[in-house]
Amino acid sequence: MTGTNPPLGKHGARILAFRRYRGTHRQTAVSPVQDLVKFERGPREQAEEPGEYRHRMIVNLAAFLVVIALICTGLWLADTMARMRKDQDCVLSGRRGCTPVEVIPKDRW
Repeated sequence: MTGTNPPLGKHGARILAFRRYRGTHRQTAVSPVQDLVKFERGPREQAEEPGEYRHRMIVNLAAFLVVIALICTGLWLADTMARMRKDQDCVLSGRRGCTPVEVIPKDRW
């Protein structure tokens, strides 16, 4: 409706008439993948082979260990940052002896 204004209704509001499309032909969505047959598995192929199951479990275990290592590293890093912040606040407030210095006594022999 370019160039024409819709009619005015109550309170000066414009009224737009929406009509349902009742055409006989509908547009169908086109799949980006043309043929999915190559991805289907038959009944014989659905049963996993023992080697495939073992490989998948090893990969899952490796992924679990990596996640655990990342969590432990994150906790260690957060603890180190908190300790450093505490020591820095202590030094900046002018106190002495904020960090303990460990001295190993030498033998006098």
